[in-house]
Amino acid sequence: MASPIAIAGEYLPFMPRSKPRFVTESGVRVHGMIAEFGSAHELVHACEKLRDAGYRKWDAHAPFPVHGMEEHMGIKRTILPVVSFFAAIGGVVAALAMQYWMNAVDYQFVVQGKDLWAWEAYIPITFELGILFCAFATLLGMLALNGLPRFHHPLFNSERFLSVSNDGLMIAVEADDEHFDPEATRVLLEQAGGTDVDLVEDPEDA
Repeated sequence: MASPIAIAGEYLPFMPRSKPRFVTESGVRVHGMIAEFGSAHELVHACEKLRDAGYRKWDAHAPFPVHGMEEHMGIKRTILPVVSFFAAIGGVVAALAMQYWMNAVDYQFVVQGKDLWAWEAYIPITFELGILFCAFATLLGMLALNGLPRFHHPLFNSERFLSVSNDGLMIAVEADDEHFDPEATRVLLEQAGGTDVDLVEDPEDA
């Protein structure tokens, strides 16, 4: 497993990068391999082939939603709701602890004969802080799980890949996948119906 510094190097231009698994004949790092498909049906079929072959670091790209794609790719349910839930609980606990300390310990002040621990008055701030923690955890967790922000993605080095924003249907397999092999992966993509299968380079100064 790559170190945190090596992982950060894939996203931040000033961080050192991990040693590439594959390079071209000219010594340029290989990011992975892309293949184009003629229809959404072919794309889905190819996704199932890659899923069943055990590939994990790959993605499907299309200019429109393909319903059920997560299942065909074998993508499991995200852990983000769990992160958001516990962040919200943390916000609630932090709000209650903060108000209890302020009103019942640090600065005791009786208001209208109420107890120092009059929790009913703490509900608005408790609710707001729970929502605040949950919102920040959801946003930051989504960015982290998606590997964002990223200054540049190696796939944009391929002119043909840019067609996915118009009419292209493609699959991109990363060279860091443990099952990736330039020849075997090419054969698998071609057997799945892929055309124009090609390596994507990732120059260090890109």
